[in-house]
Amino acid sequence: MKVAKKAGGQNPQAEIRDLQRTVIELRSELERRQMMIDDAVQAAKRDSALEIGQLKATIGELRNELERLGIQRDQEVQRALSSRQDEITQLQKHIEGLRSKLEGAFSEKDAAVQAVHVSYTGEIQQLRAMAGKLREELESSRAERENAVHKAGMQTKNEITQLHEIIQAMRLEMERLKA
Repeated sequence: MKVAKKAGGQNPQAEIRDLQRTVIELRSELERRQMMIDDAVQAAKRDSALEIGQLKATIGELRNELERLGIQRDQEVQRALSSRQDEITQLQKHIEGLRSKLEGAFSEKDAAVQAVHVSYTGEIQQLRAMAGKLREELESSRAERENAVHKAGMQTKNEITQLHEIIQAMRLEMERLKA
């Protein structure tokens, strides 16, 4: 963009045309910059949407894994209970001599169920903590993207203000030259 200073004897019409061309060039530049900013905002939105989708998929996978682990735990408990029930049935046939063994089997069963419960409780807590961390990372990412978009908007607004000031100065100069 060139703003040519004209010598005192040049044609005012030519100078007005030059200033009009300059205004047109400034408008074109402003439109190009606005399109670039719009493209950057759209790209940021696409990136955010992609990341959100990935995080949702991860959370879904974690939920599925948690449900699978719950089902496994239930199956193991059922197997343990089923196994103990068979022992109880056999022990009832021999109840007179084997009463002490039956009580030992109950203690072992309770310990096994408790151990399985404790083991899965820890895993569940870890998965919950991981989901919380993923939520925090998602929120942090959203805040960073919003700050970037806001900053880009402020920069654009400042550039537009500067361009308006330049145009106003050119208008004043044109009016001064007309007078």
